[in-house]
Amino acid sequence: MITPFIIPFIIAMFLAINMGGSGTAPSFSAAYSSKTLKLAAIPGLFGIMVFLGAIVGGKETAKTIGSGLLSSDLMSYWVVSIILFSIAISLFVANLFGIPQSTSQSTVLAIIAPAIYYHSFAGDKFFIEIIPTWFVMPIISYFIAYFIGHLLKRKKPNYKIKNSWMNYIIIASSLYVAFSIGANNVANASGPLFSMAIQEIHINPSDYNKLLILATLIIAPSFGIGSSIFGKKILKTSTNEIMQVNKVEAIIISLISASLLLTASLIKGIPTSLVQLSVCAFLGLKVSNSNFKEVFTNTNVKKFFIMWIIAPIIAFAVCFVLIMLYDFYLK
Repeated sequence: MITPFIIPFIIAMFLAINMGGSGTAPSFSAAYSSKTLKLAAIPGLFGIMVFLGAIVGGKETAKTIGSGLLSSDLMSYWVVSIILFSIAISLFVANLFGIPQSTSQSTVLAIIAPAIYYHSFAGDKFFIEIIPTWFVMPIISYFIAYFIGHLLKRKKPNYKIKNSWMNYIIIASSLYVAFSIGANNVANASGPLFSMAIQEIHINPSDYNKLLILATLIIAPSFGIGSSIFGKKILKTSTNEIMQVNKVEAIIISLISASLLLTASLIKGIPTSLVQLSVCAFLGLKVSNSNFKEVFTNTNVKKFFIMWIIAPIIAFAVCFVLIMLYDFYLK
C-alpha cells in the first residue's frame, strides 16, 4: 500500500515545482522589472504567500479539480498519478521555453482526458462555468487595464508618490498575486490527491480540511523550489522581452489579475489562468498608450499565445494515451 500511495505525491511535488516556476512571472515580474526586489528574495516570499493562499482560499477550487470534472470514484492511485504527470510534462515543456503557462488549463484538460475515456465527463461544469470564465476573465482584465491606462495618460502629471512608498506598494501587490495563486493553483495538485485519499484509503470526507492542510504542507514548499529553479529564466523572458513596465503599471497589472483570480477562486472555485490575466492586463495598458497592431504583432506576444494553446493540448494527449495504456496493460 505504501508504494502506490507515495507515487502520486512525488509526482504532485514535481508538478508543484513546475507550477512554481510558471507562477513566478505573474507574481513578481512587476517587482523584478522595476528593480524593487532582488531575484534571490523572490522564491522564499513566493512560497510563503502561496502556502497562505492555499490554506485560506483554496478549498473551493480543490473541490472543482478533485470531483467537479471526473468522478472521485475513478481517482485511483494510478489515474491520479497519470493526471498529475501529464500536467507536469506540459508545464515542463513551457518552462523549458521560458514561457509562463496556464497551469489551470493544463490541469482541466488532463482531467477531462480520463473523464472522456471512462465516459464520465461532467460537461455542465466545464461548458457552463469553466470555459466562459476562461474567455471572459482575460477580456475583463484587458479592458479594465485599457481604461485605467487611458485615465493615467490624461492625468499623468497629477499622480506622484514617494519612490520608497511606491516600492512598498509594488512588493505588497506582488505578495497579493502570490496569495491568489495559492488560492487557485495549489488545487491543481492537491485536488486530485484529496479525491484519491477519500477513494483509496477511505479518509472520511469530514476530514477534508485536515487533508487540505497536510497536502498543502507538502505541495506549497515545492512552489518555492520551482521558483528557484525556473523562475529566473521565466522572469527574464517576461520582463526583458515582453512585460517592460513602470512602477505604476506594475501595480495595476498585479491588482487587476490577482483580484480577478481570487474572485474566480472564492465565488465559484473555477481554476483560472493568472498568467493570462496578467498578460492581458499588460496588453491593455500597452494598447492604451500605443496601438493594437503594434502590440499584438510582437513576436514574443505570439509565442505566449501559441504556448497557451499547445501546453493544454499536450496535457490532454499525454493523459489520454497513458490512461489507455494503463487500462489495457495494468488495470
